[in-house]
Amino acid sequence: MAHAADAKNIYYIPHGSHWPIIGSVGLFATMFGAASWINDSAALGKPLFYFGIAILIFMVFGWFRSVIGESLQGMYNKQVDVSFRMGMMWFIFSEIMFFAAFFGALFYARSLSVPWIGGEGDGALTNYFLWKGYAPAWPTNGPAAIGGVFETIPAWGVPLINTLILLTSGVTITIAHHALRAGYRKQLLVFLGATVLLGATFLWYQAHEYIEAYTELHLTLGSGVYGSTFFMLTGFHGLHVTLGTIMLAVIWFRCLKGHFSKDDHFGFEAVAWYWHFVDVVWLGLFMFVYVL
Repeated sequence: MAHAADAKNIYYIPHGSHWPIIGSVGLFATMFGAASWINDSAALGKPLFYFGIAILIFMVFGWFRSVIGESLQGMYNKQVDVSFRMGMMWFIFSEIMFFAAFFGALFYARSLSVPWIGGEGDGALTNYFLWKGYAPAWPTNGPAAIGGVFETIPAWGVPLINTLILLTSGVTITIAHHALRAGYRKQLLVFLGATVLLGATFLWYQAHEYIEAYTELHLTLGSGVYGSTFFMLTGFHGLHVTLGTIMLAVIWFRCLKGHFSKDDHFGFEAVAWYWHFVDVVWLGLFMFVYVL
């Protein structure tokens, strides 16, 4: 981002921005619509939910456009740069806690709840009176075979391919970053574009995996605790990959327009941090959801 030469000790604060109120309206419409939808008021909730999502998308693109414009006009200084970096670090930390809660749910269900229901430890009476004959095992659809019989997705098929794709994308974005720092514009665009394509390929394979799970393996959100934790973890990760791919595409166009210099490119760095975070989360998913 550009640093204003005459504002070394002044923290830039935008005035009269309308984006916060637009975002608030979008969030309210989205949440109110979702609540109405799941409480049997789809006639009101469904269109309101999608209307709120549309407002949020409009707000995100508009607000980021304003920030990019302010940066290119030289309104930001070192203090603003530091605040952006701290904000991105705290955002990624919040995402780490988000996935930590989901991994914690997986651990609790697999290592504590299921064995206890099966009679291990002090759960013998519970097993005898409530779930007599239930043998704890993982993966499980719970006592009484909730959701019916299902099959799991083999780790060494599509999940392994997606792992290799994301690991490769971590390499390509790192090469792109080094190219930006060295001033190699063509190399930057090639490897950053490759990262975008790898992200899109990952999503294509995940969509194929979900279709196979529902149509052939009978693994759905209703397949007991395994199905719910599987789709919760992989689904939210897929959402993060989607957002990351969109951000990478935006950064590619910004690089094409020459928005960044070798010494001033935090917008690129922020997206690279986020993408590496997505890579690391997937490695945890691959090990604890697919392999173990």
